[in-house]
Amino acid sequence: MKKRLLLGFASAVMMVMPALSADVIVNVRPPAAIVETRPVAPGVGYVWTPGYYRYDGGRHVWVGGAWVQPPRPHAVWVAHKWVHRRGGWVLVEGHWR
Repeated sequence: MKKRLLLGFASAVMMVMPALSADVIVNVRPPAAIVETRPVAPGVGYVWTPGYYRYDGGRHVWVGGAWVQPPRPHAVWVAHKWVHRRGGWVLVEGHWR
């Protein structure tokens, strides 16, 4: 039960984060993504959201992937990605489509 609540909370946070984030330009290109081994899904209907690098305190920090339940049927996860803009790198947050 705790695991389900935690996954539900994580899913809700992921949906809200794009609305709260502002472009932060980083001068250092992020490292290549870490190749993760997906654990077995915790249940039917879960979607794997791959890991990504976030920028924290002057360095890139890896955030591991996770299984989450989509907010609605047929929702598709669009992964986080770094894009080159305005002389630096900007993290485009992952989101549901």
